Amino acid sequence: MEVKCRRLEGKVAVVTASTQGIGLAIAQRLGLEGAAVLISSRKKKNVDEAVDALRAKGITVVGAVCHVSDADQRKNLIDTAVKNFGHIDIIVSNAAANPSLDSILQMKESVLDKLWDINVKASILLVQDAAAHLRKGSSVIIISSIAGYNPEGALSMYGVTKTALLGLTKALAAEMGPNTRVNCIAPGFVPTRFAGFLTTNETVKNELIDRSMLKKLGTVEDMGAAAAFLASDDASYITGETIVVAGGTHSRL
Repeated sequence: MEVKCRRLEGKVAVVTASTQGIGLAIAQRLGLEGAAVLISSRKKKNVDEAVDALRAKGITVVGAVCHVSDADQRKNLIDTAVKNFGHIDIIVSNAAANPSLDSILQMKESVLDKLWDINVKASILLVQDAAAHLRKGSSVIIISSIAGYNPEGALSMYGVTKTALLGLTKALAAEMGPNTRVNCIAPGFVPTRFAGFLTTNETVKNELIDRSMLKKLGTVEDMGAAAAFLASDDASYITGETIVVAGGTHSRL
């Protein structure tokens, strides 16, 4: 994809869970618009491969291994960004987990703990770790989900944790303004490995397409474009908001 605008020249971005899927697409778009990018993942092999792929596109990028629930690895993530680039302008909290398809009433406590730990708590701790290094005019972007508006079926508890991120966005925006803007993206259903159990089932896939006013699934590039907008000065008067990128799929609490 050719990107002609360079709205993020001189900016430094940290993106979690960014070696594939939506996270990688966001890192790529930010980099193509001029940002230096720090990508991360739990597996070093994935980090190294993604760094090579992004550098091949002319993007300034470094990588770090980071499991977002590991305090030492989170600290190293932030330290690596500051060591390599001197500061941070953009944080994208993208890591998520959906370890069980059980209903809420059937879900084990250990699974509930993991859902809250990865999907909500880690975003808070990441921002706490990064806050001292964010420059004036910085931007925090939290990745929620359309499931946050419609927590149902196999995504019910996952959806509830994503609903919490909508409130977290409002609360952090109030705390971090006026120097830092905090916004959220709620992606619709996108064919990625993470969502593969939905998008590879033709019956379910067609149902999801039918829910969309545009009658199609989204792409990872759609999410990258939304993130680049929110990170840029084009969104300089937007904070505390959630942009739903879901083709018109119903999105009201």
